[in-house]
Amino acid sequence: MNFDFSDDLKQLRDEARRFLTERCPTTVPRRILEGDASYDHALWREMAEMGWTGASIPEQYGGAGLGHLAVCVLAEELGRAAAPVPYASSVYLATETLLAYGSAEQKASWLPRLAAGEVIGCFAVAEHPGAFVARRIDAQASDGRLHGTKQAVADGDIADFAIVAARGGAWLHLVDLSGPGVTRETIATIDPTRSHARLTFDDASAQPLPGADSPDAIHHILDRAAVMMAFEQVGNAQAALDMACAYARERYAFGRPIGSFQAIKHKLAEVYVALELARSNAYYGAWALNSEAAELPIAAAVARIAACDAGWLATKENIQTHGGMGFTWAFDCHLFYRRAKLLGLALGSSREWKHRLITELRSRNTTALAA
Repeated sequence: MNFDFSDDLKQLRDEARRFLTERCPTTVPRRILEGDASYDHALWREMAEMGWTGASIPEQYGGAGLGHLAVCVLAEELGRAAAPVPYASSVYLATETLLAYGSAEQKASWLPRLAAGEVIGCFAVAEHPGAFVARRIDAQASDGRLHGTKQAVADGDIADFAIVAARGGAWLHLVDLSGPGVTRETIATIDPTRSHARLTFDDASAQPLPGADSPDAIHHILDRAAVMMAFEQVGNAQAALDMACAYARERYAFGRPIGSFQAIKHKLAEVYVALELARSNAYYGAWALNSEAAELPIAAAVARIAACDAGWLATKENIQTHGGMGFTWAFDCHLFYRRAKLLGLALGSSREWKHRLITELRSRNTTALAA
């Protein structure tokens, strides 16, 4: 594989970084942490006006038609800024599901509004702790009515609609969360800038997504989202490493910058290695996603695993580099640590993705040996 982003996408990345540096300094996620809002409405509106919310949506539905690589580029910069917006839920998951499995009517109804940032979508799968397993889905859909409960749905308390995994013909169903029969309960998480909710459906109206006729559809969406989220995790880890390096250069102890001490050098070098490994695997995932390669499940898993590891290590060592002050509210270290921990569980833990990777590799080896 020989892959890199085009010059146009690199320019998009640079413009996004400039915009977020100016518009989303750390005071913005802090304001959400210290206030009652679940996300920054003004920032979300500006992102929509620039076409970010519709980056992967075709022009016929009002999107920018830039494709998935543009989303990957934007995701990395949003991660770098710890932006308090529901981009992952609405773009990586809800939009992707509609594009892949929605009917013509569903696409025409929802995609233009998603592209314009007028509505927010979410993806509701989990009912029990642990990895997604089709046989553990208890939610039932029949004759256009849905019953069941979904746990820890990212942005479920602010979303306008949800894509819900349930048994009953199709495995994915579209539910307008403003309709009757839907109850939402906000759940506290380690990162309040990414809100979560418990969704209960009691005879709620639900539209099946006709293309999602197998539980494999859910795995397919999670694979695609894992690649895009890996870039967000890489951006988050890069910001933490940059913060740690800057502090190590300016903080003096015993008359020398602490960055000159071998113990600090080695810790930050280990973070750099983990981050570059995650970045290379994220690029592999982007190639597989963009080319619809058969390797996507493997590429998504390795990107997810490496990004989770890098995010955790970078944000942890950022706190350690800052010493005792790194644990305080006054310093910004916790903003990126919170986000890394939350993103590390958003699509299932690293352990679950390692299991998926092993299962996929075994399946392919078995098939190859039998051929």
